[in-house]
Amino acid sequence: MIRKLSWLVLLSACTSSAPADHSEPEIDVESYGPLLQWTPDQQLVGYRNFDRILATRTIAAGDFVLELPDVPRDLSGLSFEFDGEALSLESFVERNHVVGLLVLKDGAIALERYRKGNGPDTRWVSFSVAKSVVSLLYGAAIKDGYITDLDESVTAYLPRLRGTSYEGVSIRDALQMASGVEWSEDYGDPSSDVRRLSNFTSLTLLDYLGERPRVAAPGERFNYNSGETHLLASVLRSAIGSNLSTYLSSKMWRPFGMEADANWLLWGPDGPEDGGCCISATLRDYGRIGLFVTRGGALPDGDTVLPAGWMEQSTSPSPSSEGYGFLWWLIGDQAYAALGVFGQMIFIDPAEDLVVVTHSVWPDATAGFPRSFAFAAAVRDALRE
Repeated sequence: MIRKLSWLVLLSACTSSAPADHSEPEIDVESYGPLLQWTPDQQLVGYRNFDRILATRTIAAGDFVLELPDVPRDLSGLSFEFDGEALSLESFVERNHVVGLLVLKDGAIALERYRKGNGPDTRWVSFSVAKSVVSLLYGAAIKDGYITDLDESVTAYLPRLRGTSYEGVSIRDALQMASGVEWSEDYGDPSSDVRRLSNFTSLTLLDYLGERPRVAAPGERFNYNSGETHLLASVLRSAIGSNLSTYLSSKMWRPFGMEADANWLLWGPDGPEDGGCCISATLRDYGRIGLFVTRGGALPDGDTVLPAGWMEQSTSPSPSSEGYGFLWWLIGDQAYAALGVFGQMIFIDPAEDLVVVTHSVWPDATAGFPRSFAFAAAVRDALRE
């Protein structure tokens, strides 16, 4: 019998060689249950110690570090209204359970805050921010010639799914969360598909996806689907012939100048990365992801990692949703964001050369996002003045 391991099952064996955050000298790994059911105390400790609790793979940084000049901007008087209530910088941080906040304006640090034991060296889990990183890796794979046509069927790379509901679903459809295959992403429903991910291995999840009924024609209906991002990661691994952590290290982490090793959650020890979840990185390196994006994938040495126009294509509304591109959430006013449940965000406004990053520890998976967007918009307005 195959032991079932996934990103919702806690693993005592870890494959990451990245140094852990040892601010918590002892962690009772066996006391942690499924990831989506951690208590607030477990969240605070576990989110900054993923590689001590779960199986991960290192995303190696290099010797070069992209410097972030410190150019503080006074945002102490920031005030904005949300849901009929006036909020300040301090009340937003408290209300949204923020443990790390970074504002980059014109490539410099305008504001940086840490709380509840976090600091510049803390690696914090991203949850679905990883999906947007997968989107960037797709751009790199196209630039490198591993993938030539987004309208090619996913089954061309995953023969295991031939003859299933994914026959005729294109890579583009999957990137836009519009496969037309049934899936429930209800974090509060114990019987939903996303809450059942702990029942699967990497391969059996693909089989499960293929067994889901088709409820719409490909490309017609938006339906957010974390399992489908695992499918996209599997397509990408097939195309590049390598694991995603190594590819991310070679295309972005080393050449762009990330300051610290990161790690990526695996489907069990030595398994593949979970394309839908859980890169753990420092706050400033989240910010550098935002800068990489605002610069269109251009490296400090002038080389480019992404095809020309890739970010514009990735952040254009899809036919099935005005608010979603290629694994990016579209916020309005040409801004977009990588979002992760429980409060992780990289908000990007390329026209303003603005990146706003939050590390948070929400008690509810998604309730704080509207407030986060309002805060980011208020920061943008304040820095224009």
